[in-house]
Amino acid sequence: MKNKKWVQILVPALICVVIGGMWMVKNRAENTTDDTSTPQSGIVLPDELKGADFGLRETEAVDFAALSGYGLPILVDYGADACIPCKAMAPVLEKANKDLQGKAFVKFINVWDYPNAVNNVPVQVIPTQVLFSADGTPFVPSDELSKEIQFDLYYHKTTGEHIFTVHQGGLNEEQMWAILKEMGAE
Repeated sequence: MKNKKWVQILVPALICVVIGGMWMVKNRAENTTDDTSTPQSGIVLPDELKGADFGLRETEAVDFAALSGYGLPILVDYGADACIPCKAMAPVLEKANKDLQGKAFVKFINVWDYPNAVNNVPVQVIPTQVLFSADGTPFVPSDELSKEIQFDLYYHKTTGEHIFTVHQGGLNEEQMWAILKEMGAE
């Protein structure tokens, strides 16, 4: 009888330990990405950019005000790893992130894995890119660029203040670089 009681206690405890261990391994793997939060070797950042996170992947809502404090353009792509247009954009985002470290913030959030990370932005479809100029204001595309790429500008209901500029849908490499160049990232 005593052995049966120990088994009834030990088996659920072992199951909890195994599940906890699997959870820790899974979370460690999710939080470890190929990209780094510091610039690649050979890039020397000015003092005002030291400590900035230039990593591509984010898991929480982006603090646009904090990023704007660095005086760099910001492009955040909201998508998913399993979304077909998002997959097509992935190499373009990775290249832009790598090439523009220290010159712009290029970030990606997997909204299927991190749904709370989209709560502070107007994302209706994926992929959607949210764009801010280096001065911290929402990006205002030129008339010429607006003829080539459709943008949606969002305004505050009561104040009329421009609060977001977004592009909905995938971007090819040429379009992304045109946007980033007009935003001042080169």
